[in-house]
Amino acid sequence: MAQAAPLHTPHPAASPIAGPLGLTGKTVAITKVGDITSDVAVNLCIAFAILIFTLWLSQWASKFAVALLRRWPRTHKDLTLQAFVGSLARYAVVILGLIAMLRRLGVETASIITVLGAASLAVGLALQGALTNVAAGVMLLVLRPYQVGDTVTIAGKTGTVERLDLFNSELRDGDNLKILVPNSKSFGDVIVNMSDMKTRRMELSFGIGYEDDIGEAIAALLKCCDDDPRILTDPAPWANVTDLGASAVALTLRAWANRDVYWEARYAMLRRVKETFQAARIDMPYPTQVSINKTVEPQPQPARR
Repeated sequence: MAQAAPLHTPHPAASPIAGPLGLTGKTVAITKVGDITSDVAVNLCIAFAILIFTLWLSQWASKFAVALLRRWPRTHKDLTLQAFVGSLARYAVVILGLIAMLRRLGVETASIITVLGAASLAVGLALQGALTNVAAGVMLLVLRPYQVGDTVTIAGKTGTVERLDLFNSELRDGDNLKILVPNSKSFGDVIVNMSDMKTRRMELSFGIGYEDDIGEAIAALLKCCDDDPRILTDPAPWANVTDLGASAVALTLRAWANRDVYWEARYAMLRRVKETFQAARIDMPYPTQVSINKTVEPQPQPARR
């Protein structure tokens, strides 16, 4: 027997499958957003970990490079080269770590190189000072006008060189102040190195009265040099008249001393000469002024009309 046709055909929208399909689409979208967010969070965490590891590794690489040079017989005493190579190793590790961090974040290394190559001119102009400091640092390392531990005067600042890196030369002056001098300033300015020579000459000027015996004063100056064992005999001390001032005869003493005792010998010589002149009754006059009192006669006033 034939089966009768159904009296009502259900609408497709009322199909029991439509509801689950709609919910499944939303679930997939939410799942994708969650996966993307999770991937971004993971990549950020890994990039941050790479950054922390890079900073630690850069310090370790710098110390390792310095320790390696200290063990090498040719460079174990070269503090300047050790500091420079240590700084170079630190910056190299930082650059590699930044590239790895950007690559982890999805930036292609090839695109970074392309962008850097295309923008090399702009970067060079923007970082002209920094690149100049790097080039000057390399020249300072090659020419060696000063080394770590030397006492120098650069751009009017005097101090002991503590460190030399790619960008700056670090000085420490007598007041224990840290002075950072850009390498371009160091390389392009006058440098006075006080530690390069083993001996130094002191030049001291003294004034005696016109009534005093010049020969006796010169002999007293040379006697002061003989009494101080820090004053070298070769070259021999020299003293003579160098000027006739308004109120004193100028005597100049030139003597040599080793670098490590120069300042002590200089200060002691000033005190010894003063005491010797005082004991020998040799006058050390100071500038004098003559006061002239002039009386001005009153002028007669014209009579009033």
